[in-house]
Amino acid sequence: MAYGVISDEASHERLAVRVAGIVQGVGFRPFVYTLAQRLHLRGHVGNDTEGVFIEAEGPRSALDVFLCALDLERPPLAVIDSMTAAPLPVTGSPGFTIVPSDASGPPAAQVTPDAATCEACLEETTGGGGRRQGYAFTNCTHCGPRFTIVRGVPYDRPNTTMAGFGMCDDCAKEYGDPDDRRFHAQPVCCPACGPRLSLLSMDGSPLLTSGADPIAATARLLRGGAIVAIKGLGGYHLAVDATHPEAAARLRAAKHREDKPFALMVADLAEAAAIAEVEPAAARLLRHPARPIVLLPRRTRHPAHRIADAVAPGCRELGVLLPYTPLHHLLLATIVRPLVMTSGNVSDEPIAYRDDDAMARLTGIADVTLTHDRPIHLRTDDSVARVVRGSPMLLRRSRGYVPRPVRLPLKLRRPVLGCGGALKNTFCMARGEFATLSHHIGDLANAATFRSYTEGVSHLERLLGITPELLAHDLHPDYPSTAYAQERPGVELVGVQHHHAHIASCLVEHGEQEAVIGVAFDGLGYGDDGTLWGGEILVADLAAYTRAGHLAAVPMPGGAAAVREPWRMALSYLDAIGGTLPDLPVTRRHAQAWRPLRGAARAGVNAPLTSSAGRLFDAVAALLDLRDEVTYEGQAAVELEQVARRGEVKGYPAEIVEDPVLTLSGADLVEAVLADRLDGVAAPEIAARFHAGVADLIVNACLLVRERHGLHTVALSGGVFQNTLLLGRTLDGLALAGFRVLTHRQVPCNDGGLSLGQVAVAGARDRR
Repeated sequence: MAYGVISDEASHERLAVRVAGIVQGVGFRPFVYTLAQRLHLRGHVGNDTEGVFIEAEGPRSALDVFLCALDLERPPLAVIDSMTAAPLPVTGSPGFTIVPSDASGPPAAQVTPDAATCEACLEETTGGGGRRQGYAFTNCTHCGPRFTIVRGVPYDRPNTTMAGFGMCDDCAKEYGDPDDRRFHAQPVCCPACGPRLSLLSMDGSPLLTSGADPIAATARLLRGGAIVAIKGLGGYHLAVDATHPEAAARLRAAKHREDKPFALMVADLAEAAAIAEVEPAAARLLRHPARPIVLLPRRTRHPAHRIADAVAPGCRELGVLLPYTPLHHLLLATIVRPLVMTSGNVSDEPIAYRDDDAMARLTGIADVTLTHDRPIHLRTDDSVARVVRGSPMLLRRSRGYVPRPVRLPLKLRRPVLGCGGALKNTFCMARGEFATLSHHIGDLANAATFRSYTEGVSHLERLLGITPELLAHDLHPDYPSTAYAQERPGVELVGVQHHHAHIASCLVEHGEQEAVIGVAFDGLGYGDDGTLWGGEILVADLAAYTRAGHLAAVPMPGGAAAVREPWRMALSYLDAIGGTLPDLPVTRRHAQAWRPLRGAARAGVNAPLTSSAGRLFDAVAALLDLRDEVTYEGQAAVELEQVARRGEVKGYPAEIVEDPVLTLSGADLVEAVLADRLDGVAAPEIAARFHAGVADLIVNACLLVRERHGLHTVALSGGVFQNTLLLGRTLDGLALAGFRVLTHRQVPCNDGGLSLGQVAVAGARDRR
């Protein structure tokens, strides 16, 4: 929207304007400066620890246009959460200036997420012919590193890891020119003054002579089958040519990553469409400034590139992302083929981001490293998303989205830290109306990951200026995050039940506070009764819940071993059905273990009871001979979904007992699976009927809860709802039954969203 020049006929007024949100590191000050110049206003603009402060003086009509344009014409990466204006005495001071930042107050300003290279910088890097042609660190106010380089607020160069790179005269001229898109861009640099690439052996010695092109040399090595550790925005990736079978297999073995798929980076949308099916919504998500990894249906007929089998063994989907730094663009343009781009670590360890740590930990995996001398201040993994019915669904919220806060539907009385779960951990820092979810941390059972967790908490506390007074934690006594909360002095602890936190996180995402029917289906969560829950129907608001229903509990033979070995859950469900042990491949394979496991389970020896939906999916996957052991969380359920036939099917029936809490019979579903299996029905048909049966069971349970409580809104949460086949059938059934349905989009439905739910529950209880 454009506005004309306002005549200066009315008497002048002066306003103090305060803008909060993502307004630092996005070109907001230069935007305000240019807007004020256009409207012939006087005054100044600056950053401080709360956001942006403005004083603007001029005719009332011009000030009105100015205030409207601040929101309507804001820079593309800016997000305004609040804006206030108050009158000031007129000073008559001439001109409009950008004043030095004020760092005197407590930090409260929001920090901008990292943003993918904008089109203008990409053109300058790859085809501009200017001084940044071929430069791997080109950026401007609309793109480039932010969260991963910032040390403190306000967001100024001295508070970033660019502090050690003094601007050359040309860059300083751009930085000071209001008509340049690099006006006050804090990471601005060029080949003369900015970071530089190096290609090194894993002992740190240079591999190239002066003047040689590291990107061209890296491309040659990748084409030859080398594993290259590449330093990105939030840490190191391990890269191989995705069409090179030996290289992909060698990387899988070196990372000790047996089956979990690798992500693929491709040059552009056309390259993505050459290996996967890219619908318009997926194309938009791929090109989002956050540049997440997007799960796409694999193209099986005539793909343009033969992706090595070891990249995503047996998967019908590929995780695809587009380049998000100039370095990535230059490398992909040189090698002209997809690259595996997976986190620089051994499986279950945190991603390496410090140069010395990367050299130590990745030696023995990578052959060489393509690195640079700009420090990364905070490790941040790639985000992961998929498209569900035309809308994005985040499965891992990290680089590009963090630390954008989530607005809470209530205002907190005191600052809260949500400590998160044990797997897919995030933590959440909240104050007032805003909650900031951390980047993806991972599995806290790993000592290095737990150190990363504690360091991340301390960093975000400093960055946001929050000192938590409430610590919300999971009820499970053995979670490292629970131990962290209990060992932290001087705070009030609030225990939050796992599945209540799941539902609360979904409510927060939709700005809801009122009670809903909450369906929380996941792997395992500690229940109020000391058993392991995971197939829960709750009546819940933010502050409280009641358990309205659940899957019937069955033993987990061997305890935690049953999570790693789904055949144990198959035997448990077969025992629940009763009768003689059926003659199936899975029972023949484990015949020797059957009798002692059944005896131990019936005696309650190392066989905790669980209502877990995830373990039900595991049992069916084992009965269909898809998976006896898993190498990553949820693998059996993923493979069960992948094998299921698409299309309308009749679901298996299952009983719901009302006494007084609803008990949903998973054993009925398993019994139907078994009957079809013995009758020779194909696995894809059985898997489809099972998925439909679970969805129908959920809908029927919600109908019964609606009769009892009069609730018409259902919130779906928990990692099981990452399953798009189950989610789709459940959504259709609930909609047909007249329910309003809330699902996750911008916050993960898995344990990555737990910490947000913990914050909301603790805050709601504190208000009561």
